[in-house]
Amino acid sequence: MATLLYRLGAFGARRWRTMLIGWLLALVAVVGLGVSFAGSFADSSSIPGSPAQTALTKMERHFPEPDAQSARIVFQAPAGRKVTEPQLHDSLKATLEATGRVPGVSKVSDPERNDAVSGDGRTAVAEVTFTTKEADDVPEGTLDAVRAAGTSAERAGLRTIYGGEPYETSHPPVGPGELLGLGVALVILVITFGSLLAAGLPLLTAVLGIVATVAAMMGLATVFDVSDNAPTLAIMLGLAVGIDYALFIVSRHRAQLGAGMPVRESIARATATAGSAVVFAGATVLIALAGLSVAGVPMLTSMGLASAGAVAVAVITALTLLPALMGMAGHRLTPRAPRPAARRRRFLPVIGRRRALRPAAPSGRPATMGVRWTQGVLRHPVRNLILGTAVLIALAVPGMELKLALTDEGSSDTSSSSRQAYDVIGDAFGPGANGPLVVLVENDDPATVHSTATAVEDSLRKVEGIADVSGVDLAENDTAARIQIIPETGPRSEETSSLVARLRARMQPLAQSSGSYVAVTGMTAVSIDVSDKLSGALVPFVIVVVGLSLLLLMIAFRSIAIPVKATIGFLLSVGAAFGATVAVFQWGWLAGVLGVPSEGPVASFVPIIVMSVLFGLAMDYEVFLVSAMREDYNRHHHARTAILNGARNSARVVTSAALIMIAVFVSFLFSHDPDIMPIAFALAFGVMVDAFLVRMTLVPAALALLGDRAWRLPRRLDRVLPHLDVEGENFHAPQPTAPHTPAKESAPARP
Repeated sequence: MATLLYRLGAFGARRWRTMLIGWLLALVAVVGLGVSFAGSFADSSSIPGSPAQTALTKMERHFPEPDAQSARIVFQAPAGRKVTEPQLHDSLKATLEATGRVPGVSKVSDPERNDAVSGDGRTAVAEVTFTTKEADDVPEGTLDAVRAAGTSAERAGLRTIYGGEPYETSHPPVGPGELLGLGVALVILVITFGSLLAAGLPLLTAVLGIVATVAAMMGLATVFDVSDNAPTLAIMLGLAVGIDYALFIVSRHRAQLGAGMPVRESIARATATAGSAVVFAGATVLIALAGLSVAGVPMLTSMGLASAGAVAVAVITALTLLPALMGMAGHRLTPRAPRPAARRRRFLPVIGRRRALRPAAPSGRPATMGVRWTQGVLRHPVRNLILGTAVLIALAVPGMELKLALTDEGSSDTSSSSRQAYDVIGDAFGPGANGPLVVLVENDDPATVHSTATAVEDSLRKVEGIADVSGVDLAENDTAARIQIIPETGPRSEETSSLVARLRARMQPLAQSSGSYVAVTGMTAVSIDVSDKLSGALVPFVIVVVGLSLLLLMIAFRSIAIPVKATIGFLLSVGAAFGATVAVFQWGWLAGVLGVPSEGPVASFVPIIVMSVLFGLAMDYEVFLVSAMREDYNRHHHARTAILNGARNSARVVTSAALIMIAVFVSFLFSHDPDIMPIAFALAFGVMVDAFLVRMTLVPAALALLGDRAWRLPRRLDRVLPHLDVEGENFHAPQPTAPHTPAKESAPARP
């Protein structure tokens, strides 16, 4: 593979104009097709074939509802008054009539007829049905006109709140916060390279890769169901890994230029060596993200595949577009030579002089910050290993209280009208009013349907945890009936999940005795099934990820100790990320500072997504850091020196890559999207812990204690496992084909 990448890099450096024109044409084509055939992203949180979804499909067939968007208007009288008072009642009626005359509104319900007035008479809820189909967005002008129709009620003293999906706050995939994260990433790159040109290349390739990914997703949305959260997650990961992968290659290229290697030969070699590590790291992330489809949840599958596509585009961009850009930059990417030591000491202030006189590393070069940190770790490896592990375990303990549920309007920001309507309805009618359940009875015999539904209704009135049971609602052909249930608890509470499980167990004997189909359904039951499915898939996914981690690292480093150590470190990082997520999003620590919209259970898909992404990123850092140590150990066979030299060669790049990822992930906290914020926070915290505490502290300490044993693999296992050259260390540049080579930069150099 390294030879193929060498030729690819050499072509990009030599024919950079052709490569750039080809990339530009391909990008224009993808963007043009994506925009021309753009589809709508799906807001789907169901599982085809789940008990609640199957029953919901049956119920929609017997009780067809119009395929249209709907919203709620919540009317609340001042304290001590009722909406049934003549003055307030007349203004409420006038508002409903005015709302019904708004173009784009097909129906407005009457709260009194629908029994939608609270027991204290202070709150009433009206349903507004639009002519817009469910798959489309209600025009903003229609929503504003509905709001304007409520002025008569507001003038009379009624508080009017507009809720429902049409009034939910939309969160664009990229906003000012994300742009700020890119600015921070640029600053880190400038500090790392000391050059604005070198810093701009990773940022440019990452942004172009994201543009291509989002355009492709827009076009594919016309054919496939793509979750509305998929673009945000894909952009977040695509930016992070796109910048980091380009950073690794540019760093290797600049180091080779500083050593005097010709530009084109350096580009080809950097693509062959660092590019091989990028391919391995990207493949690891791809496998983990594609593995999300194993859970069998369409929403999670689309998020995983979309993110995997963004990572694949980042790898392709780093291996094709980046060499062309580096070839166009030429010698301008060569790092500046450091000033002579005597001249530097003459002009440096006292603090700078002390810094210049710090002891050198074993190789004779000045010790970098990474080397000094590693030296400090190696002085007391046992103490650092124990303390670091104890800190990680302490951070992970709160993760045992992690609660999961699908987000709803109650997860939105308290300033949004949909969240305010949700809260008022919960206070007036009970928290279960925001998540009603339905029991469906189906049988070909109408008499059996009626008797079974009556028995079900009588049984439901004896169940604890139910606030209200409606009467039996028969279908037109009398072959089905439904009974609505209002739980005592909210839709995201554990008590409601337990209630659904008890109801299903209680309905089973009635179904068997009558020969009818009896099932618990409703959107709340569907969400509970999705959460249960995701929670059940978490443990198998952990087993697969851990096994994959052990196998890949064993093949890459020809060692048993290193994969075991890396996997334990990964699990500690994930545990710490979950613990911090619980502290912020469930306990409310720093919730106000971070702008968390609501405290409570996090989205059910957060743990499995965080695990898959952190797995790939943790393996990236392990590969880039430990491969440098392994390369030095294979050359000198001195374990301690290999740790220090490996830190010198890779610690700066790994640190910069981690800081960039943290900046990108933190920037997505500003979206205030309740689905994305826990993912962004967990990834930012997990990367910080994994890069600085696990990889830069625990890894050197563990390797120092293991010594030469860290790099050994039993012979039998060595013969079975395939050989994988992660960083192209066994790579040799292709020999020149012509007997005479002109003295140009394009001629490949002999290794």
